[in-house]
Amino acid sequence: MNADINVVPYIDVMLVLLIIFMVTAPLLTQGVDVQLPQTEAAPLTIDDEPLTLSVNRDGQMFLNRGEKAGEPLEDAEVVRIAGAIARNAEPGNDQMVLVEGDSQADYQFVAKAMTLLQTAGVKKIGFVTDPVDIAGEGTP
Repeated sequence: MNADINVVPYIDVMLVLLIIFMVTAPLLTQGVDVQLPQTEAAPLTIDDEPLTLSVNRDGQMFLNRGEKAGEPLEDAEVVRIAGAIARNAEPGNDQMVLVEGDSQADYQFVAKAMTLLQTAGVKKIGFVTDPVDIAGEGTP
């Protein structure tokens, strides 16, 4: 008598799990579609994923963290959520907040976002941009 392990059911389960993960993985990412301005700035090196305040071309603001991630926020909500996250940062390690402004947005919208972050007590503010395409290829 020969005792072999039947691996066919295990392969079936593995394939089903693979399909489930392949279908659900794209649904887990959230984001706001903004066209970033292009600059020749050097990229920042940041250990953790920073808090990002996105400003679309209509002036609506979105945060990538907090209870209302991915939803348009009012000014008071931006101050409240960003302030809470900044206050909960480790002592001596100021929370970096990145401002991701659409290149088609009026400057007043981006300036307003920065003012709201300063009101919330954020000390480190950075800007997200796309690198300039030196060869002249790609999108303008």
